[in-house]
Amino acid sequence: MSFRIGIAQISSESNHFVPGFSELEFFSTTGYLLEGKDLLRLSSSDTEIGGFLSVLLRDEEVEVVPLIAARANSANPLSDRCYKYLKNQILNRLEHNPSIHGLLISNHGSMCVQSKYDPEGDLAQSIRKVIGAEAPLAITLDLHGNVTQDMVQASNLIIGYRTYPHCDAFKTGQKAAKLLMQAVRGQIKPVVALAQLPLLLTSFHASTEGNGPFAKLRKEADQIEQTHLKVLSASVFNVGSYIDVPEMGCSAVVITNNDKVAAKRCVKKLATQHWNDRESYEVKILEVENAVRLGQEIEGGPILFLDTADTTGGGAAGDGITLVKRLLELKIMELTLATVVDPETVHLCREHAIGSKIQIEVGHRIDSRWGQPLKTKATIMNRSDGRIRYQGGIFGGTEVSMGPSVVLKIESVQLLVTTYPTYEWAHEQYDSMGMYVEQAKFVCVKNMMNFRQGYADIMKAFFVVNLPGPTPTNMRLLPFRRITRPVYPIDEMPDVITPKVTTNL
Repeated sequence: MSFRIGIAQISSESNHFVPGFSELEFFSTTGYLLEGKDLLRLSSSDTEIGGFLSVLLRDEEVEVVPLIAARANSANPLSDRCYKYLKNQILNRLEHNPSIHGLLISNHGSMCVQSKYDPEGDLAQSIRKVIGAEAPLAITLDLHGNVTQDMVQASNLIIGYRTYPHCDAFKTGQKAAKLLMQAVRGQIKPVVALAQLPLLLTSFHASTEGNGPFAKLRKEADQIEQTHLKVLSASVFNVGSYIDVPEMGCSAVVITNNDKVAAKRCVKKLATQHWNDRESYEVKILEVENAVRLGQEIEGGPILFLDTADTTGGGAAGDGITLVKRLLELKIMELTLATVVDPETVHLCREHAIGSKIQIEVGHRIDSRWGQPLKTKATIMNRSDGRIRYQGGIFGGTEVSMGPSVVLKIESVQLLVTTYPTYEWAHEQYDSMGMYVEQAKFVCVKNMMNFRQGYADIMKAFFVVNLPGPTPTNMRLLPFRRITRPVYPIDEMPDVITPKVTTNL
């Protein structure tokens, strides 16, 4: 017998505190947009789609039905037009392939749309109506996904990443595909249990490596998977906390083979541990001058200054320039690398030759609520079309674009100015422009976690610096309007709560 298995992806993390909406172009530049058979080009990538295909293409009884693969960097919510196009591509292709035996879809979990707060739940429900009640539906999610009841009710499997920094997208895809095929063949009957918490936490101390609170939680989930015979998967989600929607919070998902009681018991245990460790996620933040002083006391470099409030991987515009301003005011002499997104400045620089000295205003052109542009003189050092190839992480093996980009020299600072914000895994952006991080004393990084892997072999130290922006490590600083209250850490909460548990059966 031949099993026809559909594959699809719509993946982008949203940030409601960045103005505007993302269009289709954002996928094709900062990620990829592949329709129909073009999706198969991801078979050699480290993405979830690559993981799906590594399992399905080896199965002689499977015929792969490629639908669409769309992945973009984190950003503001999608426009209604963008989401409608992507959704309809999946639904229309499914309607033209009526005999689908199962479907794998890769989502982020914290994506929002101009007029929808839970598009991934809406998408899952819409897919279910097309494929019918019998065909299994498996969803993969980033571990910063906001898992909702609509997702659970429409699906048979929900599998989250296990690692942060994210380096297991491929393995997550493989796991989902293997479980899906067991469900398709009738070898398992998955029961999905979701436990939701009124909990919004920063991701900075949520590494799955070491002995931090989230690492301990992930180890407990691993223990449940390994020791409970009926448990097929246990996922824990430290929600991407920059969306402002009613049904939002950290959660856990446990899937068993036809054991609803065990699924509810195990998922409640994980959620309770997450809640009990909530105070361990607080972050120590330094003023810029203190970080510089401490960095100068350390021999060699690079020393990383973490601008976590302008994290492009969390949906920030990447146009923050306050850190560079402060470093220039402190008159640092050491070579320092920094980045900013500013298409206007890039366009201006294209009118001048390399080596030209120009007067510029740079930064805070996209999201001006967080600061004012830097007015200064700069020398144009380099320019490119902005193409980069990722060496690891969720985009590993794929090529994306920063858009036309330039490098400016401002005293001791080399500033990479790009047209688009891109996901920061390691230092691919700097490398592509001939900016060598090993030679710098200070490197400014707009990232909350991936630096731990991307710079692991070269950084001498890192400091989180106090700066304005839409991705702060303190959730109390954001103007939430839609989330259900009370919620930790914004409100006073009891020490003991009962997680809200729901299942797909």
